[in-house]
Amino acid sequence: MIDTGTGFRDRLLQGMAGALRERDYHEVTIADVVNHARTSKRTFYEQFASKQECFVALLRETNARMVRDIAAAVTREAPWQVQARQAVEALIASMESDPALCLSWLRAAPSLGEAGRALSRETMDSFVALMRTLADTPELKAAGVTPPSREVAITLFGGLRELIAITLEEGGDLSGIAGVATEVVMLVLGPRPR
Repeated sequence: MIDTGTGFRDRLLQGMAGALRERDYHEVTIADVVNHARTSKRTFYEQFASKQECFVALLRETNARMVRDIAAAVTREAPWQVQARQAVEALIASMESDPALCLSWLRAAPSLGEAGRALSRETMDSFVALMRTLADTPELKAAGVTPPSREVAITLFGGLRELIAITLEEGGDLSGIAGVATEVVMLVLGPRPR
């Protein structure tokens, strides 16, 4: 049996993404979302209590997909420098695939009060866990790379996130920052002298 609730939910999430490609989150209305989803406000309210709940659900799913995509892009047996480059390139590719949604996540989500703070913590925890997992292999240990502390991982991801946001806001090409982003990742996470 097809779960029509999930189908409508997915359509509404895509409707929210479509609306965000046209205007800032704070200007998006539920009417915009349902128009993009080709459904009704009644259906919207059957799935979500508010525009904010729909937005947070979209970002939560987008962030989870991004973490999965980055993890899948890294060849765990490759030299650590290659792994660092692969992870950065996958992060940039994910953000580049939908720049409007990316900017909404980076700029509008913090304005959502406690829901935004909870999403930010959840997202940060996911990326911290990803960095620690990717750095915890025999190959990286043999090269002198150890999993970063939570504080180091937060600092690194926060900096990368801000670099991406500023580049997008200035109309820059994200692929143009891949080199510097990889260099920073390698400096921060690379082998430490013993």
